[in-house]
Amino acid sequence: MFKNLTVSLLALILISGGLSMAQASWDKVFTQSNKVNVKKVSFKNRFGIELVGDLYIPKTYKKGNKLAAIAVSGPFGAVKEQSSGLYAQTMAERGFVALAFDPSFTGESKGMPRYVASPDINTEDFQAAVDFLSVQENINPEKIGIIGICGWGGLALNTASIDTRIKATVTSTMYNMSRVNHNGYFDKMSEDELYSLKQSLNAQRIKDFKNGKYELAGGVVDPLPQDAPQFVKDYYAYYKTPRGYHKRSLNSNTGWNKTSALSFINTPELIFTKEIRSAVLMIHGEKAHSCYFSKDAYIDMVQGKGSKYKDNKEIMIISGANHTDLYDRTDIIPFDKIEKFFKTYLK
Repeated sequence: MFKNLTVSLLALILISGGLSMAQASWDKVFTQSNKVNVKKVSFKNRFGIELVGDLYIPKTYKKGNKLAAIAVSGPFGAVKEQSSGLYAQTMAERGFVALAFDPSFTGESKGMPRYVASPDINTEDFQAAVDFLSVQENINPEKIGIIGICGWGGLALNTASIDTRIKATVTSTMYNMSRVNHNGYFDKMSEDELYSLKQSLNAQRIKDFKNGKYELAGGVVDPLPQDAPQFVKDYYAYYKTPRGYHKRSLNSNTGWNKTSALSFINTPELIFTKEIRSAVLMIHGEKAHSCYFSKDAYIDMVQGKGSKYKDNKEIMIISGANHTDLYDRTDIIPFDKIEKFFKTYLK
């Protein structure tokens, strides 16, 4: 099943099972910082879906001050207790208020059916996070940025192209979910293969309708086949081991519903990124199978007709790093660079 990489991401990453990392007092997969206070928050998006997040606040914060803030989400199929929480906590250690949130239909956030993704609604999720941050008494609404990891990197760029309140955007190990679901990995899906995928997904709709529930595709494959591509082994090493397993993570457990790919196949992301006037920093690992997503998105933003706002756009390729290294490898993630970027553009 792993020798043909032309299937969609949602169809490829299959799985079940795992061991919980949650603890009674700290339910994250990363170590709690003694420099940051964290509290659970909730807010609604424009579709009326209640989103749940963790708000990380520097312990050095003094009442009356208004800090710059960052909303963080991703990776695709993860929860806020994983990579996005680590990024948020780290940025809070560096003086920002940071919000890691679960997107609609996932984690502790509401929305039915469960475990479905939507380019439109998930872009709105980022905008709703900006809404929430903009009205907090300890935040300057003119100093708000976002970080999108993996699939939420593409959604972060999508959000930045519509939301002028966002002054700076960082993407880390970005996926263009529309592209990979429509074209397959490395753009190798043929027209006939795409049509067959559409047939399969629409047949699944009828099956789900008859059954009155949505069949799940699964997350990261377990047990791991010997012929699995290296990037699938990398996913396993994060989602299916104590390093990153979480009981609410889709990729760690039973995954998205099978028909989630349909909305991405039919709704292209990153169409209007040339219109982004605010600053963008894209970070990707040199050895990541997904690196072409960031390289192509960056070129599209800064080159060719219509790309007038290129002076504040930057791409940073991390030597030797793979896709999941940028999920949690604090020795590899360029947090110094990210901090400098946000302090430059959220001032």
